Amino acid sequence: MTDKITKFVIGIFGSWAGTMMGKYIIVFIISMIPILELRGGLLAASMLGLPMWQSYLICLIGNIIPIPFILWLINPLFRYMRNWPIIGKFIIWCEKKANSKKEQIEKLKYWGLFLFVGIPLPGTGAWTGCLIAALLNMDKKKSLVAAICGVITAGIIMLILSYGILGRVIN
Repeated sequence: MTDKITKFVIGIFGSWAGTMMGKYIIVFIISMIPILELRGGLLAASMLGLPMWQSYLICLIGNIIPIPFILWLINPLFRYMRNWPIIGKFIIWCEKKANSKKEQIEKLKYWGLFLFVGIPLPGTGAWTGCLIAALLNMDKKKSLVAAICGVITAGIIMLILSYGILGRVIN
């Protein structure tokens, strides 16, 4: 599913894909988008033929930038917007999604957050992990470190998968 969404987003920015800078901007933006995050960014970078290590760094930065905003601002923002007609429903959906995944983090606390963000599976990632950490009122600084370490780990895993390093090692 991530690859289909990634192709769609690349299509939206299609005219930018003609230049190297445009390709990097596309990859950076994709890495900041919830659900796609770094996973989608690295897939896009691979599809666009961008160099591996530069792409990894750009995706890493793009995925890390939202983390402090989510940890420090999501609860006050949710409280403020909960009663808005359409947005309130979306907030309730986000909270339900986070609550459905919170057991995975709650047992192991910061190690759980690290693993939740670091293992690139559907429904996991920095956005959801930090949302859960914020809703559980976990220590923000420790959550920040755990989430960043998780993004780095997920990035390494996705780098191996996206650029086929594993295939080169096996052959």
